Amino acid sequence: MSLEIERKFLLPQFPGALIEEAELKVLSEQRIEQTYLAMDENQELRVRRLVDMASGEVSYTHTFKLGIGLSREEIEYSISESIYEQVIKAFGFVPLTKNRITAEWNGRIIEMDTYDQIELSVLEVEFDSEEAANLFLAPEWFGKDISSERQYSNKKVWRELQGKTAL
Repeated sequence: MSLEIERKFLLPQFPGALIEEAELKVLSEQRIEQTYLAMDENQELRVRRLVDMASGEVSYTHTFKLGIGLSREEIEYSISESIYEQVIKAFGFVPLTKNRITAEWNGRIIEMDTYDQIELSVLEVEFDSEEAANLFLAPEWFGKDISSERQYSNKKVWRELQGKTAL
């Protein structure tokens, strides 16, 4: 199991000017559909369909995450389209959809997610250690640090899409 250490920010606006000025280099853009199969306070199990916007290549993943907050354990592996479709049809849930732009800024990889079903854009930065994450000084354009605010978690937003009868 690998350790995911990340901070999350409420992106107030898309940083188009930084891209134009070449301070922010876009590396890729993906279209993501994700559905949670099971979750509790400390664990989550989800599947994703990812489409690379440049090549059109489609991939599918199954992910297990353990923990909450800044640092979580994560296992992710590829699954086939057939398995993905069977799981989605079996559960009948509404997938959370978003566009993800992966970019390089100041020698660091960042991910910016813009959601479809709600008005929300977030920016995530991964780190090698909790110490590095805690020492990181985010620029103002990242927006408010929401790393410990659960109302912005993907699983909370997804659960709200399902209505009162979800998990």
